[in-house]
Amino acid sequence: MEELAEFADIVKYNEPLARYTHLRLGGPADALIHPRSREELAAVVRRCFEKHLPLRVLGCGCNLLVRDEGVRGVVLRLSQSAFTEITVEGRRVRAGSGAALSAVISQAARHALAGLETLVGIQGTVGGSLRCNVGDRSGEIGQFVRRVEVMDGGGVVQVRERDELQFGYHASNLDDPVLLSAEFELEQDAADAIVKRMRKAWILRKASQPLTFQAAGRIFQNPRGLSAAALIEQAGLAKTRVGGAEVSERDANFFVVHAGATSRDVLRLIDLVRSRVLERFNVELELEITVW
Repeated sequence: MEELAEFADIVKYNEPLARYTHLRLGGPADALIHPRSREELAAVVRRCFEKHLPLRVLGCGCNLLVRDEGVRGVVLRLSQSAFTEITVEGRRVRAGSGAALSAVISQAARHALAGLETLVGIQGTVGGSLRCNVGDRSGEIGQFVRRVEVMDGGGVVQVRERDELQFGYHASNLDDPVLLSAEFELEQDAADAIVKRMRKAWILRKASQPLTFQAAGRIFQNPRGLSAAALIEQAGLAKTRVGGAEVSERDANFFVVHAGATSRDVLRLIDLVRSRVLERFNVELELEITVW
């Protein structure tokens, strides 16, 4: 791609994306870029918009299915220190969008700051967690956000204050090309009380999920007032398998990926489950996992 010639130091062409995703599936990206600074990132973003190159941001890949054919255009990975720093000042925690959510939770707990601990066990980066407002009935990340730094298509950094932000069920209005950082406002609490809640949240979250050695992903959103896992189970689909993809018997809203599986197997299993649940309960399941 001649348009990216000046970024030779930080670009990998036809880079397989499977190794960057939790499911370990999918084809290559035309170009995978690891910017080392905000300045490099801004230059890449400007070039992509000027040349009309598709642009995506890849976090830890825990909620992502890449098609076997791969991804056209540019994929950004904000894994360098310029995008992963976490700082604490008073009740405010500031984190780069490439930082792991687990690292932010740990830092907050070390400073006796409460709120995010109920999210323990949720995999993802700060950026991805904000875009889809991760959480459950015990709390969501959006309720603690005070401001978010973003970058527009011109490479210009802007700040979205709290009154500009909207968070809903697994959704937000953060549709800017790149999220750079977020600032959270938390509450002081006793460290032992925070740790106790973290342990409880961890046990509850992990008890029903597939075993840690399995490559698995959560697939559907819960319909309002319903459980996607329960609907799938009641439709008799637990342990249903298509190729190397299988509905988990521990939580039917997780698909387990076995050796030799392809993204096409997962997509076919998604279609099968959605059609069977629609036929049985007249409920249309919406995807939680992102498909590229």
